[in-house]
Amino acid sequence: MTGQVAKAGSTVLIPVFVPAVVVIVLLVIGTISNPELAGAFFQTTLAYITNTFGWFYMLSVAFFLMFIVGVALTRWGHIKLGPDHADPQYSFPEWFAMLFSAGYGIALLFFGVAEPVLHYASPPEGAAETVNSAKQAMQIAFFHWGFHIWAIYGLVGLVLAYFAFRHGLPLSIRSALYPLIGEKIYGPIGHAVDVFAILGTLFGIATTLGLSVTQINAGLHYLWPQIPVSTFVQVVTIVLITGLAIFSVVAGMDKGVKRLSIVNMLLAISLMLFVFIVGPTIHILEAFLQNTGSYLSNVVERTFNLQAYSHSDWIGNWTLFIFGWTIAWAPFVGLFIAKISRGRTIRQFVIGVMLVPSLFTFLWFSIFGDTALNEIMNEGYTVLIGEVQNNQAIALFKLYEILPMSSILSFVTVLLIITFFVTSSDSGSLVIDSLASGGALETPIWQRVFWASTEGIVASALLLAGGLSALQTMTIVSALPFCVIMIVAAVGMWRALIIEGHHQQSLKTDLQQRSLAANGRSLWRRRLHDLVTFPERNEVKEFMNSTVCKAMHRVERELVKEGWQAEVHMDEDFNRLYLEVIKEEQVDFIYEIRMIEHLLPDYAYPQMPRDHDYGKHYYRAEVFLRRGGQCYDIFGLDQQDIITDILDQFEKHLHFLHISPAILPWKMEAHDDMLVTPPEPPEVAPGVASSARKSETGVFDPK
Repeated sequence: MTGQVAKAGSTVLIPVFVPAVVVIVLLVIGTISNPELAGAFFQTTLAYITNTFGWFYMLSVAFFLMFIVGVALTRWGHIKLGPDHADPQYSFPEWFAMLFSAGYGIALLFFGVAEPVLHYASPPEGAAETVNSAKQAMQIAFFHWGFHIWAIYGLVGLVLAYFAFRHGLPLSIRSALYPLIGEKIYGPIGHAVDVFAILGTLFGIATTLGLSVTQINAGLHYLWPQIPVSTFVQVVTIVLITGLAIFSVVAGMDKGVKRLSIVNMLLAISLMLFVFIVGPTIHILEAFLQNTGSYLSNVVERTFNLQAYSHSDWIGNWTLFIFGWTIAWAPFVGLFIAKISRGRTIRQFVIGVMLVPSLFTFLWFSIFGDTALNEIMNEGYTVLIGEVQNNQAIALFKLYEILPMSSILSFVTVLLIITFFVTSSDSGSLVIDSLASGGALETPIWQRVFWASTEGIVASALLLAGGLSALQTMTIVSALPFCVIMIVAAVGMWRALIIEGHHQQSLKTDLQQRSLAANGRSLWRRRLHDLVTFPERNEVKEFMNSTVCKAMHRVERELVKEGWQAEVHMDEDFNRLYLEVIKEEQVDFIYEIRMIEHLLPDYAYPQMPRDHDYGKHYYRAEVFLRRGGQCYDIFGLDQQDIITDILDQFEKHLHFLHISPAILPWKMEAHDDMLVTPPEPPEVAPGVASSARKSETGVFDPK
């Protein structure tokens, strides 16, 4: 890729890395040199952005929600984020734990009690400290942390996973624009997109780290009063925990992030269950159901509510800040979710990313928020309102004072905030490093350490410059350009899905029916033989080297006579051979046969004792096209049947080329860094033991 550093030990993409670092350095130097002036500037900028672009943020978030739900409900929902034969890399519990920890675990700890109490005491509309304000407070909390923010995360993750894993583009924000600008994503436009994504991600993470250290400081002061609540303590905390994040980021995704994420979920669920049991359990269940119903019935109105008639700054301090924070963090969370979601279908992705975390969030706010409101309204614990208004970070710890084992709960909470801090920092470092390297998945350790350290430095600088106000400002400002990028990316994915829909329809096949129509004879004996026969490796290899190879060469010769460029390739290393048909200005056609190894099923050779049969395998000659495995075996067919299958697939490919220009009147070409030859064998499904376990990607190259 243009601009890639050639020096060994580095994957830095200079046109992205340098501008991002320059902006960050200038910001840090300017902030530290004059914190008062920087703080005043941040406040003025925040007010301007909120008043001028508040409507745009709200309208964009509504669009994101409608788009991602709409895509999941269409016929495209079954499309996999990867080749058709790909399986998820992580189990559902592991997947959910990682996306939740990266998403907003810290936010729930910070706002779980504080937000409902603050809205109850100072509602945006109506009288304060009433039953109506309590209902309104919970509806607002659900709205701020429910479907909308996960639609933001989910849109970015879906677009990135779709283009990266299904079409072989770099796992980078720029890839989302490929259907619209084609090759230009590798030029200045693509570099600018990734720079904005890095800055937005960095400031979003800095905001999260800033909030978390204020809560850690409050918790430490609560447990040990001799530790003061001060910016100095918070900066020292950032330094110490950033060191832990560096240790985790060096360990990598599976050893570091995944294990910490599982620990986070276990601790969070334990806290939630404890408060649920010792708190007003029946009231919590009733409130959960009522609040969820109220949220669903009023979601449309709240989505488009900008308080146009009251001209209050409440919308900027709350809704726009939270949505802006989410948009700024979307490159990080979206790219991280994309990295861990390979092999899931679009519909599975949307349901998993939106429904499950949202329901968990509603339950969290019902347990902690409604417990706090119940204590204030029914038990006379009104002092909690003043405590939370003076310091939001201490809200959760003040709630613990009225619960059993408050010191233990506070200690576990501080520990949980630290682990959330670490997972957010190391996950963000991995993502930013990937963006700064042009989408590279494997990068040197020093780069990841650099970005983890930079996150801590930026968070410290913003805390020195004005605390939460500075963090809010940089979050909302950095979110504005990326909001536009997300809209363009959604349009690009929609156009790409239209193309894929026609491609799938044109390539849909049924081997038995086609062979029956071509030969006019029954295949039932051959079909029965195939069902109960389990070929050895040498049998399939001989079949491919003789029958399949001869059939492909016959088709190759005829195509050459007709003026088409066609070549047959043999890959001995991966036991595959393929026919490639190349037509200038068109998508290449590839018909590939791979020898795939499978575990012998239990019903094979039942007369043999299972201890002698354990671990044996059989082999299939499976058909693969550009979009992945077709899940059928041609072993045992003669040359004529194989030629018929090749031509049927080729005919549908030509039909796709015929209809696609009417839908897609723009040209797209594969970049030099992209995969331009047939993909290597994929990771096989569970139960398949194969020596060729390399990742497969196709090339999204419709012309």
